[in-house]
Amino acid sequence: MLGAVELEVRHLRALCAIADTGSVHRAARQLGMTQPSLTTQLRRIEQAVGGQLFSRDRTGSRPTPLGRTVLIRARPIVAEMSSLVSEVREAAGRAGGQRLRIGSTSSRAVPGWLRRIHHRLPDTDTVFQTDVSANALLRMVAANQLDAAFVHEVEGAPLRVPAEVELRVLVEREPQFVALPTDHPAAALPAADLTDLAEDQWMVDPNVDGDWDGLRRVFSTAGLDPRVVYGDYLTAADLVAAGEVVTPCQPTSRPRPGMVIRPLRGDPLAVRLLMASRAGRARAVEADALFTDLGSAYEEVAGDSDAYRRWREACGGAVLPLPGHRAVA
Repeated sequence: MLGAVELEVRHLRALCAIADTGSVHRAARQLGMTQPSLTTQLRRIEQAVGGQLFSRDRTGSRPTPLGRTVLIRARPIVAEMSSLVSEVREAAGRAGGQRLRIGSTSSRAVPGWLRRIHHRLPDTDTVFQTDVSANALLRMVAANQLDAAFVHEVEGAPLRVPAEVELRVLVEREPQFVALPTDHPAAALPAADLTDLAEDQWMVDPNVDGDWDGLRRVFSTAGLDPRVVYGDYLTAADLVAAGEVVTPCQPTSRPRPGMVIRPLRGDPLAVRLLMASRAGRARAVEADALFTDLGSAYEEVAGDSDAYRRWREACGGAVLPLPGHRAVA
C-alpha cells in the first residue's frame, strides 16, 4: 500500500512540474529524470484518468480542461506532502546538528559564498543544490526545502515569487555580456554592437528561466532576427571557442582559449541578482548574514573579471546596493 501511495504522489508531482514549467523537457530536468521517462509516465497517467491532461505543441505544454481539474486537486496534496517531508528533514537536521540548505542558479560567486559560510559557521552542515530554473529554486525556498537561494531575474521576464519568499537585491541591474570567438571582428572592439552580431548564430539555453524571452525581446527591439540554436551553456562555450556560435554570458564569466568576453554596447540585456529566503523576523538575521557573505563573494569574482572590471570603472565603480536591501516582489 505504501508503494502505491508513493507512486501516486510522484505522479501528481510530475503533473504539477509540467504545468509550472510549461514543458515536459523542463519538468524532467526539474524532477531529475529524462524526458522520455517523464513522457512515458505522463501517458500512463493519462491512460489511468481516461483523458488528455496537457495539450502539447512547439511552444510547450498547457493543461487541458481535464488537466486543470486534476491539478486543482493535485496541488494541495503535493504541497502537503512537500511540507511533511520538509518538517521531517528539519527535525532530523536538528537532531543531528545544525544544517543549512543553499541553492543557486549558475554563478562563479557560489564557491566563494560557500567558503565564507563554512568559515563563519564551521559546525554547520551546509548542503548545496543547483538548478537552471530560478522559479524552481524559489518554490523550494517557499516549501522550506532550501534556506536561501541565489537567483537571477531576466529583465522583462519577471520571476514567479511565492508569498512565503522574501527577496534581497544583490545587483539591481547586472549587464549581460557576449562570448565571442577570438577571431570574430567584434572581438577587437571594446564593446560589441548587436548589429555586429546580426549574421552570427546565437546559442541560448531555453531551460534557464527568462533567458530566451529576454534575448528575443532584445532582438525584436533592435529589429534583428538572427539564427538561434538551443543548448546548454557549457556546450555553448565549447562551440564559441570552435567559432560556431556566439552566446550571452554573465559579466563575471571567465574566458577560455579561443574565446573573448565583451560587453554589449548600450547594455540592452540585463538581469537582477537576488537572494531569496523564507519571510519572517526569526529568519531575518541569518538571511542578512548569508546576504553579506554572498555580496562579498560576488565582489571577489567581479573584480577578477577584466571585462566586467573595466565596465564597472567606466560606470563609476561598484554597482551593489546597500547590504540587506529588500526587493519589492
